[in-house]
Amino acid sequence: MKTFLREFVVILVLGIALFFLIQTAVQSSIVVYSSMEPNLHPGQRLIINKIVYRFHEPERGDVIVFPNPNNPDEDFIKRIVGLSGEAIEIKDGAVYINGLRLDEPYIKDPHIRPFPEQNIPEDNYFVLGDNRNNSTDSRAGWTVFQQDIVGQAWLSTWPPSEWGLAPNYSPTLIAVKVMSSYLPLLGVVRRGEVDK
Repeated sequence: MKTFLREFVVILVLGIALFFLIQTAVQSSIVVYSSMEPNLHPGQRLIINKIVYRFHEPERGDVIVFPNPNNPDEDFIKRIVGLSGEAIEIKDGAVYINGLRLDEPYIKDPHIRPFPEQNIPEDNYFVLGDNRNNSTDSRAGWTVFQQDIVGQAWLSTWPPSEWGLAPNYSPTLIAVKVMSSYLPLLGVVRRGEVDK
């Protein structure tokens, strides 16, 4: 009987320790709004990795969870687009970081509204929803302080058709102006131009 009791106590203590370890490392979250469509949908359940940013800084393209700046009792889920210290601008339906266009294959539709150039404060991130024309995000005048990030979307667990890794991307910056100025030097002729 003593052996059974001792094993029961050990298993109970290990179970409690494991429970608290898991609670510290991950959290479940439900997508409430359509601001992340077409990649995340209302009702979709996600596992959030709460410790990932103890090992590295948040990166452009990460889908993060953080408290709604206007209602801290509610969590938002958005994609990091701009990093600390960068200049961000939205024009002609595209995001520009320090003058370079951001390639974003994950968005639903191009931006309708322009956003004037703004510098992102230190230890802050500029976030946008993938459904750009139906999202409350950093274009409303706020950024996300690094300490306010709950974690990174890691796994989709519901519905079963959406099981798998969360849609985190590493978008690339495209030097549109720079590249187009070098095309003639490389012998590339634009349509409608005649080689002289």
